[in-house]
Amino acid sequence: MDKVLSQLTTLNRRTKQAFQMVCDSLLVVVCFVMAMSLRLESNAFFASTPVWLTIVPTILGTLLTFHALGLYRSVIRFINGHVLQEILIGVFASSVFLFLSAQLLVAPVPRSVPAIYALLLFVTAGGLRFLMQSLLRQVRPHRRQPVIVYGAGEAGRQLVSALAHDREFAPVAFIDDDPRLQQNWVEGRRVYAPDQLPWLIERKGVGCILLAIPSAGRGRRRKIVASLEPLGIDIRTIPGIADIVDGRTTMSDLRRVTPEDLLGREPVPSRDDLMARNITGKAVLVSGAGGSIGSELCRQIIRHDPAVLVLLEVSELALYTITGELRETLERTGRSLRIEPVLGSVQNPRRVRAILRGFGVQTIYHAAAYKHVVLVEENVAEGIRNNVFGTRVIAEAAAEMGVEQFILISTDKAVRPTNFMGASKRMAELICQALAQDAPRTTFSMVRFGNVLGSSGSVIPRFRAQIERGGPVTVTHRDITRFFMTIPEASQLVIQAGAMARGGDVFVLDMGEPVRIFDLAQTMIRLHGLKPYVIDEQGGQGGEDGDIGIRIIGLQKGEKLFEELLIGANPRGTEHPRIMTATEVSLSRDEVEYYLDRLARACQAFDVPEIRRIFLAAPLAFQPDGNEVHDLIWNAAGRDGRNRCDEPPLMLVET
Repeated sequence: MDKVLSQLTTLNRRTKQAFQMVCDSLLVVVCFVMAMSLRLESNAFFASTPVWLTIVPTILGTLLTFHALGLYRSVIRFINGHVLQEILIGVFASSVFLFLSAQLLVAPVPRSVPAIYALLLFVTAGGLRFLMQSLLRQVRPHRRQPVIVYGAGEAGRQLVSALAHDREFAPVAFIDDDPRLQQNWVEGRRVYAPDQLPWLIERKGVGCILLAIPSAGRGRRRKIVASLEPLGIDIRTIPGIADIVDGRTTMSDLRRVTPEDLLGREPVPSRDDLMARNITGKAVLVSGAGGSIGSELCRQIIRHDPAVLVLLEVSELALYTITGELRETLERTGRSLRIEPVLGSVQNPRRVRAILRGFGVQTIYHAAAYKHVVLVEENVAEGIRNNVFGTRVIAEAAAEMGVEQFILISTDKAVRPTNFMGASKRMAELICQALAQDAPRTTFSMVRFGNVLGSSGSVIPRFRAQIERGGPVTVTHRDITRFFMTIPEASQLVIQAGAMARGGDVFVLDMGEPVRIFDLAQTMIRLHGLKPYVIDEQGGQGGEDGDIGIRIIGLQKGEKLFEELLIGANPRGTEHPRIMTATEVSLSRDEVEYYLDRLARACQAFDVPEIRRIFLAAPLAFQPDGNEVHDLIWNAAGRDGRNRCDEPPLMLVET
């Protein structure tokens, strides 16, 4: 049988249509004979030539009607319930042809026969098509993987229907925690309770569970996934409702459950008044617009109708990518908005002022920064140039040009920093705090938060890549913890915090509870349907056997065991439940300039130890681990003076 069906699927389109027509012609004859037999309760009509002649125009009329209705253009494997309406119309037309043919040929066909014939033809024509659909769906070039759908609601039913055309997955059962659905049948599959999963997986040979709960909150998802992890089975999920509604994805676009689905909190709805205050009808600039936070800020900003959005980015590829994405979004939503992509560095004073003047910028979100701790440790001078002096350039230009709002994107690593990256961001905060004291036309504020899920250089993409390569997954310390927040939530909170600024504010985002990175690594491995194990310090395998090893490699350059968000201990609430404000150490403009002048000379001379001494002397609470310098060029030059270079004083050359 399978061989015959497989051969049918290989036929060309015209042959398949001809086959359907032959089948429908036979059905017309069979249904007519059955209707006559049921009505007359005898077979005497077989000898009547006029009776048989009525079938010819009936067959022709039926085929023409079915063709006009598009029944022969439909692909049997993809038909749905809507086809029954077309069959009903075609059957009604066929019965009319039968009645008229019998009257014109004066054939002894009782008047009730067309009605009986119509009922029989509707049942057989529709039933045959759905029977063939069921059989053809079972024909695949390879065996499909049995899967269980978690969630027997509307999303689960739609997923099973969509997977009927899939070549990879074959749903065999539903799991649902609603007792009212358990033991019932949905879409031809039985609904089981969650505690029956281990037995069901073994009996059905299931290798994957598909989560069909797009509207479930992260808390519920976390509990469900936690209960599934010990089963050692691949877990995948359908997209969220918002992505499906926006047309960015479809129900059958399955993907693995990610930590981003579980670590984030239940989002607090953003306040439209705060989101729009610094954006709607204004000229907005985002520096570092192609980065993780910068690009998401741009996505959020265009939803609130700025007059113009200026994208300032030093990376050509990043700028090209975000510009194309934003313009496609605007085209898809039918909105008109000026998007101005500008290549340039925040370290270039003349170009920055020209940009602010040329576009009449009113709001700046300064996200441009080097943020990777180890890279800045190994490239100290460049990290300082970008993070400190780049901030100085764009902040002073904003004050000079009368920009209304300047919001600095800071980091939790600026609190009691143990590395140059964190220290440079704290120095950037001091610059903005000092400017806030004597720039009456510009409101300066800083927003400080921790790691964002899925950002470039984040631990999660690294873990994912290591797992896909077969391991091992490398964790720096068993007890290391980090705060995590989704990029959209962080960006929305940044915008809302900036809207509440009065000048010199340091806003701190509520990051929730810290996450133990070792536990995160284990969870990610289990989400791939694999079993983790720990590799001991000698390279051997510790504990039970497993699939992917976790190796503890020790803290990296400048890395802390845990991060903080506050320097002091006096945070105050704001009108938003997840945004706090803090009063922290600040300096006058002259005091900041003193440290910046020393820092500029040290960077010009490429004197990394002097940069370190300046950071230790400044009120940054800089707490480096030991005296070792990790800068690559400083170490390569042998620390004997050959590292120095002759160049103009920093920040005095304007191009």
